[in-house]
Amino acid sequence: MLRIFSLIFVRILYEFTILSINLLWLLAVVICLIALYGSCEVKAITLFVSVRKSSFPSIGFGCSGNFYKEFFIQNSAENATDAIKVSLNQVDSYNKFNKGREVYIHLKGLYLGESNSGDGVHVIGGNVKDAEVVALTANAYPSHIFRSQTTETLVAKPVSILTSDVLGVFVTLDNVEFPTHSIGQSYVDPRDDFDSQKIVQRCSGFSYYNFFLETSVFASFKNEVLTDGGGSISGIVSKTFNGSDLVLVLNTTADVEMNGARCSLVDINEFSVIYEDDFESYANNTTNFGDWTNFKEAGSRAWQIKTTEDPQHFASKTARIGAYSSRDSSNIAWLISPSIGLDGQHDAYLHFQSSNSFSDNSDLELLISTDWDGEETGVLSATWTALPGIIVSDSESFENWIDSSYVDLSAYSEPVYIAFRYTGGGTDRTGTFEIDNFKIYVQN
Repeated sequence: MLRIFSLIFVRILYEFTILSINLLWLLAVVICLIALYGSCEVKAITLFVSVRKSSFPSIGFGCSGNFYKEFFIQNSAENATDAIKVSLNQVDSYNKFNKGREVYIHLKGLYLGESNSGDGVHVIGGNVKDAEVVALTANAYPSHIFRSQTTETLVAKPVSILTSDVLGVFVTLDNVEFPTHSIGQSYVDPRDDFDSQKIVQRCSGFSYYNFFLETSVFASFKNEVLTDGGGSISGIVSKTFNGSDLVLVLNTTADVEMNGARCSLVDINEFSVIYEDDFESYANNTTNFGDWTNFKEAGSRAWQIKTTEDPQHFASKTARIGAYSSRDSSNIAWLISPSIGLDGQHDAYLHFQSSNSFSDNSDLELLISTDWDGEETGVLSATWTALPGIIVSDSESFENWIDSSYVDLSAYSEPVYIAFRYTGGGTDRTGTFEIDNFKIYVQN
C-alpha cells in the first residue's frame, strides 16, 4: 500500500487532460515529488506530464446526507485498492456525484493533503489555508470535476477488520451485529451536535472485534433504529474528526443487512495450542530467533530480542524492530515463523500482541505463505498474502499492547509460514514495533 508520509500539501501542477484517476499512480507521483523537494511545504511543482485516461474508473460515493460537501472516489468498482476524498463546496453532492458514478478530475492547480491536520485522510481540494487543504469553491469545481454518463455497480470489498489500507474504500464485513444494549436506539443520539458513533461487533473466533459506525446528524436515516439481527454491513472506511480511530460510514441503511441470526463465539476450550512463542527463551539483544527466520531485505536493521519496560509487559522479552538512527534510506526486515502444519479439516486461529514506540509512519504487515521454501534466498520470490490481524496503530500510546484478534487460518490445508514485515527508514519512517505472545490454536 503506497502511503503519503507526514503532513503533506502538494499543489498539483501536472498538465493532465481530463483524467480518470488511478489512485495508486497518483499517490506514487506525490511520493516522488516529496522525495524530489524534500519538504512538506506548499511548492510550485514545475514538472509537467501529459497522461491519457487511466484504465481504472474513479467511483464516487456520498448519499443520504451522511457526507457533507465531500465524496470519495476509489480506483475500481470491485476489489478497490485505493481511494481518496474530494472536498467541494456543494451541499448534497450525492445528487450529482451519485454512488457508482464515474468521475473525471482535471488536477492542474488543485491541492492534495489533509483538510483536518493529522487525521491521515488524504483530500483533493481547491486551496490551502493554515496548512490545511480547503474545498473547491462552488465556482471552481465545475472546471475541475466532471461526471461521465457511466454509473458502475459497486461491489463492496470484503474485509474482516477496518485498516488504514482501505481508507476511503467501500467495504463489507460479515458476521456482525449491534450489541444488545444498543438495539432499538437510533443511529444518531439526539444529544449529539455533529456525529454519533455506535459500536458494531463482529464474531472473530473466541472474541468480538469491535468497530465504530459513525453517522452524521444530517443523515436522512438518523432516526432509524438499530436492528437486533445479525449479518453484514457495508460502508466507507473513514476516520473520526481528530483522526484517532477508524470508522465505518454508511451510504444508506440498505447496506445494513442484519436480518439473520446473531453470531456465536467459538469455545476456546475446544481448541489446543499447537505452536507458541513468547520469546523468553532467547538471549536479550540477540538477532538469533532459533527456528524463526530474521531476514533483512533492505538496510542494516534486523529484528532483535529486547526486554520491555512497558507496564503491561514489564520485564517481558519481545521481538522488536525499528529504524530510528539507522541512517538507512530504507529498512525492510522480515521475521518469519517456522513451518506450521495445518490440515484444513479443523478450525485454526492465530493470535499475538503488538506494541509500538512512536511508529512515525513506519509500517508493520502480517503475511502468510504456503509456497516459501524456508530459505532466505526464496523470501522475495515466494507468494505472500496479507492476513487481517490487528496491528497496533500510529495513534496508540507506546505503553499499550494490542490484541491481534483471532485471525482465521481454517482455509489453509498445508504447512504455512507467518511473517511480520517491517518497512521504515529515511528521516520520517523511524518508528519501532514489538511483537509478543504468538500462538496458533487448532480445534481438538
